[in-house]
Amino acid sequence: MEKFWLKSYPQGVPENVDITQYSSVGGLMEEAFTKFASRPAYECMGKILSFSEVDKMSQQLGAYFQSLGFVRGDRIAIMMPNVLQYPLALAAIMRAGFIVVNVNPLYTPRELEHQLNDSGAKAIIILENFASTLAAVIDKTLCKTVVIAKMGDLLGALKGTLVNLVVKHLKKMVPAYKLPKGVSVIEFNNALNQGNSHQLIKAQLSHNDVAILQYTGGTTGISKGAMLLHKTLIANLLSSEAWMQPGLHKKGKIEQPTFVCALPMYHVFSLVSCVLLAMRTGGFNILIPNPRDIPAFVKTLQGRSFNIFPAVNTLFNALANNEEFKKLDFSGLRISNGGGMQVQEAVAKTWLKVTGCPIVEGYGLTESCSGVTCNPTDSDTYTGSIGLPLPGVEILILDDAEKPVPLGERGEIAIRGHSIMAGYWNRPDETAKAMTSDGFFKSGDIGIMDERGYITIVDRKKDMVLVSGFNVYPNEVEGVIAMHPGVLECAVIGVPDTHTGEAVKAFVVKKDPKLTVEELKKFCDEQLTGYKKPKYIEFRDELPKTNVGKILRRELREAELKKSNNS
Repeated sequence: MEKFWLKSYPQGVPENVDITQYSSVGGLMEEAFTKFASRPAYECMGKILSFSEVDKMSQQLGAYFQSLGFVRGDRIAIMMPNVLQYPLALAAIMRAGFIVVNVNPLYTPRELEHQLNDSGAKAIIILENFASTLAAVIDKTLCKTVVIAKMGDLLGALKGTLVNLVVKHLKKMVPAYKLPKGVSVIEFNNALNQGNSHQLIKAQLSHNDVAILQYTGGTTGISKGAMLLHKTLIANLLSSEAWMQPGLHKKGKIEQPTFVCALPMYHVFSLVSCVLLAMRTGGFNILIPNPRDIPAFVKTLQGRSFNIFPAVNTLFNALANNEEFKKLDFSGLRISNGGGMQVQEAVAKTWLKVTGCPIVEGYGLTESCSGVTCNPTDSDTYTGSIGLPLPGVEILILDDAEKPVPLGERGEIAIRGHSIMAGYWNRPDETAKAMTSDGFFKSGDIGIMDERGYITIVDRKKDMVLVSGFNVYPNEVEGVIAMHPGVLECAVIGVPDTHTGEAVKAFVVKKDPKLTVEELKKFCDEQLTGYKKPKYIEFRDELPKTNVGKILRRELREAELKKSNNS
């Protein structure tokens, strides 16, 4: 196909990237650990780990799992926020030849049970703060090995002990839990010590081996594991690196870029934009465990220079309107990556005014291993678009018959390239539905491509709701609400929200006349992660339906949008 958008590329950005540079992500890591051994790699809560320390400890942890009899291809879950143990666990699993299963630490027991069972994970590395969730369901899964991490594990004996005491007893952030008999439980530091007496057998993996199972929701309400191969991650990493060069070095060469890693590392956006990019460039990651704590976040950045700042619109907005944030040193900031949700023009203008660095908006999905389009990183202009296809990426705008539409017309964004997943784990039927016959992934987003190759998203074909960059699938939320004995039927849509882009709203027909909004919200609290919970619940006598009885979510959305425009 003709890649006419190449004419709009910034100078020096290549058409394609060479993914044969590495046979696996492990190869990338080995290079980084050797080449940048003495450099600082990660910092969290004042503790810095060098590349050589990450190298050593990840080998210890990988060797520990191998000593237990885990073999190539076994799945090991990671359920942690942005703490030092996360990149260690990621490197350990990949270098040992296992498959990473990324888990949102805010999952409810129901959500965690499904993901562990669907992936067939045999082990999990989990922060103690979330162990009570695991304890509620682990006996219903194949997961029989648990490595318990604590916030203070790697902070040194004195500080680590103090942090653990404060987290557990003063802040009460560790709910009581008891893991059942028959489950092998070990503390993170003890696993490192035991692994130290074994030698890691580094796996010889290929491009086509699965590296990560990255879970996304589905329109059927079933969460599916996107199989991200080693070549998938390598392709996305290299195209992202090539794309950022004009912006990163436009004011002089930066030898070691510093990343603000506030996006959760269990999300592909952060995984590529912070972790893997830093491995490739020898960069330094400042880890932010809880980006919602804006005062603590800002305090972490005080007195520092940082260069690359990936975030979602809501985080950019919260920081740009914080008076202490405005006092920080932004002289080193070169690239502010915006993704996960639409970047609003007002937020982009405020951020530029405060930091002097424009937000560069891009677009990607779990199935595309993060970004596949982006605006030029050396531009100061807000375009309102998601930019151009990245190197090695092909994009078509298709009609309902999967035929390309003329430039300037609406259609479904379809993507092809090495950065597209190999398919959904154990779901060939769902994979087939998502792909065209010639290998394009159908995104479900409706866009328009102009004559320069810039793409603008205008609608969403699927019913997905986007809350602060996280996907919420109505069928899953509806399935939970329908479990309440007082509910006859329900429908869930996304409605505009100034803070999160969209919020979840549920329309409910009662079976029990005594059912209240408060009771139903409490029920959802027990079953759904925070961003999936309905922010609004409206009771109705009936829901709009087709003549065959299918609920018309579109009609509900249009009515809400009209109401919003009139208010």
